[in-house]
This record gives sequence, structure tokens and C-alpha cells, in this order.
Amino acid sequence: MFINFWYPIAASDDVVNKKPHRAEVLGLKLVAFRDEDGNAHVLADTCTHRGGSLSKGWVRDNCVVCPYHGWRFDKDGKCVQIPSLGEDESPPPRAKVDSYPVQEKYDIVFAFLGDLPEEERPPLVEVPEWGQEGWRANQLLVFEVPTFYERSMENGLDPSHNEFVHPAQGSPNMRKDLARQPMEMTDVPWGSQFLIKFDNKEKGTEALADVATLSPPEVTAGSGFVGPNQMITWINFSEESRFSQYFFEAPINEGRTRVFFVNMRSFLLEPENDERLTKVNAIVAQEDIDILGELDPVRTPPTPSEEVLIRSDGAVIRYREGLREWTDKGWRIDMKSLREQRGDRAFAIPCPARRTSKNWVQKTIPLLPGS
Repeated sequence: MFINFWYPIAASDDVVNKKPHRAEVLGLKLVAFRDEDGNAHVLADTCTHRGGSLSKGWVRDNCVVCPYHGWRFDKDGKCVQIPSLGEDESPPPRAKVDSYPVQEKYDIVFAFLGDLPEEERPPLVEVPEWGQEGWRANQLLVFEVPTFYERSMENGLDPSHNEFVHPAQGSPNMRKDLARQPMEMTDVPWGSQFLIKFDNKEKGTEALADVATLSPPEVTAGSGFVGPNQMITWINFSEESRFSQYFFEAPINEGRTRVFFVNMRSFLLEPENDERLTKVNAIVAQEDIDILGELDPVRTPPTPSEEVLIRSDGAVIRYREGLREWTDKGWRIDMKSLREQRGDRAFAIPCPARRTSKNWVQKTIPLLPGS
């Protein structure tokens, strides 16, 4: 798992006025809340006083209130009120928690979990179809996968599993002439992508009947990644009938991942089709979940020699190269060290303010050394 990337924290509808929302990402707890103007904010969850959980408190006067002793923290993570101090006393400067940059887009609250200044941050993937004429978004689908997020990402980048895992989609399979060639990857900033042709011989489930009717025997599809946890899939049945699918993944811990799935479609645009197509998405997702939940090991093997990879794994191989590049930057979390120290101290993901101010109470999450 890595710091210094954008992560989905919660669906917008789950962050409501006057009530904190807890999220666990990168193995640590966070709290999201809204101010009186409706703006979302994300802070580290642990109060610097005696370790209370801010997400179990409440929101007052644009601050989140610790339920243990009533300490109030504003949107910048600064403690602005301590009830047990005298009226003429101010909270000590060290009474602060990490506050993270936020973007709210596509019905999702995102936070940048890292300390990079704005001009150096990797991007949050754009959804260019959002709000455009001729496109419609399905209902946001949020689900959990009982495996490490790298396994989930690699599954989405794998073109050869569809014919075995996805009968709901008609079991599309890679064309055999393409399977004999190395996968042609196109690098993009912070990632890579591919687009290839699939044979679509079956009609899929009844739920996908309308899509299958539009589908020719050959379908163009592909996937790409940006950063360690953002993935895009394109499924082009024809020029007029396309899916553009965006997966924003939040590693909860080393064995569980929360996926925020934005599905854009250019056909069946009437609102009455939303529920049915969302159900189709859920069926296909469950087919993946059933496989991913049984993988052994749960996490990606530590060395390439512990798996046999072939040409059709080209996108997976390129993704792992990206992970090594970000590890070399010193951004990978040292999960072994974190596990060993949990219980004795509280950790926080470093926020940008740590670069300009000192005297923080909570230790920053341990990182593996870069190259």
C-alpha cells in the first residue's frame, strides 16, 4: 500500500451533515465530515489527547468533536476548543491531527493521503463522460472484496479471465491470434493501458440480453491503471454502444478492499434502465469477488518466481513495474513494521501540512526505504 495518491473515502451520500463518517484506508482509520456549507473534510481519526475516535463523536460549529473529552478539531485538523481548559486559555499548538486535501466528484469523496505539495501530486482519474450528452451514469456501486487491493486491480487488468469467470457477460475471450503476441501496452502519466479485440460468441445472462442484442461477434475492450488503485475499463460493442467503467479502490487493510465503481454508458439512456443495469454490474462484480476471495496467497507473491506469468499477463506485469517505481520513491507502507507497533502507538498518514509545520503528536506511518 502506498501514500501520496488519491483514495476514495466514502460515497457522497454517506457523509451527511452533523454526523462524522468513519473510513478505514491503508490500514488506518479516518473521519469524514461536512461543514455548514456542505463541504467535505477528511482528518486522521485519532484524537491527540487520549486516543479517542473522532468518527464516534459529532459535528458542531464546523468542527468534529471527540466523544471522550469534547476536544474540537476544525477542517484543518487544529484543535480549537478544549472544554477542560479555562476560558482564557488556548489549546496547545501540538493539539492537531492530520487533515487531507479533498475532492468530491462522481458522487464520491476523495482524499489525497500523503504529504506531497499540490503541484507534485499524481492525478485523480477524470471521468470525461460524466455529465456529457449521450452518456449516463449508473447508480454508484460500492462493494468490498475479501482480498488485497493489488489482486483486485490485477484482476481488472487481466483480459484472459473473462471467458472463465464472466458468464454474465457472455464469456468473451481473447482472440487467439492476439493471445500469441505480447500485449501492446500504451504508457500514460502514472500508468498504462491496452485495447484489444475479443470474440463474443455467447449471449450472456438474461439480465444482459439488451446489451448482447447490440453486441457484434467481435467486441473491442481494454483496461488501464493510473497509480496503484485507479483502473479504467472500456467495453465497445459498437460506436454507439459503449461502457466506460471507472474503479477507484480503497485498500482497507492487507486482506480487504473497498471498490467504488462508476459505470458510464452510451446506450439505454432512459432512467428506468438504471436499476437493471446496476444489477448487471453487481452480478459481474460478484463473479470476480467469488474468485478473488479464494486466491492463495491473499497478497501478491513477493517474487516473480513464485508465479508463472505468460504473454496475456502483460498488463499485470506493467502494473507491477509501476508498483516498484513507486516503492523506489519511498512511498510504500512498511506493513510489517506497522503490525509490530500497533497497540503501542497511534500512527497517521502524513498530510501536506507536515512539510511546513512541526511538533506533531502522532508518528507518521512507517515506510519502506526508497531506492
